[in-house]
Amino acid sequence: MLKHTATRFGLPVIYANQVGGNDDLIFDGSSVAFDREGELICRAHAFQSDLVFVEYDLETKNLVRAQDSASPTQQPITPLPESEDAEIWSALVLGVQDYAHKCGFSKVVVGLSGGIDSALVAAIATTALGRENVLGVLMPSPYSSDHSVKDALALAENLGIQTHILPIGSLMQTFDQTLAEVFAGTEFGVAEENIQSRIRGTLLMGISNKFGHLLLSTGNKSEMAVGYCTLYGDMNGGLAAIADVPKTRVYSICKWLNQRQKDKKNGMAENSIVPFPTSDFPEIIPNSILTKAPSAELKPGQVDQDSLPPYEVLDDILDRLIHHHQTPDQIVTAGHDPQVTNKVVRLVNLAEFKRRQAPPVLKVTDRAFGTGWRMPIASRWLPKALILPTSSGR
Repeated sequence: MLKHTATRFGLPVIYANQVGGNDDLIFDGSSVAFDREGELICRAHAFQSDLVFVEYDLETKNLVRAQDSASPTQQPITPLPESEDAEIWSALVLGVQDYAHKCGFSKVVVGLSGGIDSALVAAIATTALGRENVLGVLMPSPYSSDHSVKDALALAENLGIQTHILPIGSLMQTFDQTLAEVFAGTEFGVAEENIQSRIRGTLLMGISNKFGHLLLSTGNKSEMAVGYCTLYGDMNGGLAAIADVPKTRVYSICKWLNQRQKDKKNGMAENSIVPFPTSDFPEIIPNSILTKAPSAELKPGQVDQDSLPPYEVLDDILDRLIHHHQTPDQIVTAGHDPQVTNKVVRLVNLAEFKRRQAPPVLKVTDRAFGTGWRMPIASRWLPKALILPTSSGR
């Protein structure tokens, strides 16, 4: 657009862009200048403050690249982020850093489950604020697997952050005893599962209140979209760091982060956006976290795919529904199962009351939940429903 403007009017263009986080918005910097022929003259760094010089030639009435006083060579054009994963990572680090600092927080607390979402949030927080300012809290229940605790501790060791382990088994028993009369004659279900999450949310908020730490919630966009999260539980927090990052993208960023760490360790990459130590750990996110099946671990043997479609399927449906405004019929035409599609659309609409009470969400897509999402909670409106076949022939 800027190149077209420069060539159309025959005038140089300087575009100075804001850099920094303001609540949910993240301004990316990358200020640029084009000469009157539309050639890129300079570009500043993305997601960090920068100072770049260009010169204006009075005779030609045009911009020219400024000479670096310390070197006879011209100042380079700063490259753009190497990939979408790198761009989102840098944006989230800047968003967490500025949100914390501008709200008066110097330290954050994160619940570490041993899962990939909390691992990514902890890595972002460590980069944004420094390892000495991040506290990871493990809250295992009788349903937590041994590997979840081991994975969370391995992650904390890789990051170099402090941890506390607060088992919640006795608290669960107290809740069960207190509710025994009210719940008499009922089966164990979602209510009991959610109590576990709410116990953890209460403990994290207690730590936040006691020490003045900012609590970062760790839910991703896929979970927020379909309500696979617990209000007043894992949704507790002052900032939802990755609630605009779909689950498949969470995996992609973590794999990129590990590869970046390996490249840095082998001397193949700079450490400007991945400032972790290289001496002992070839990866940031333990491989066991990347390869195990996602699970909330709120009942024995539970995995996310007990309740949700595979994340590759779910995220594609959500992308078509939320970002491309496709109807259920169009989503099915694209190759998705009608019943799965209807279920996802229904869940998205039912979960609106949860999203309305969620912490601010750092925005990294064109349609994030939060200030840019305006959907009613109490409404009979639904996207045009599919007519599902009644016969067994399909």
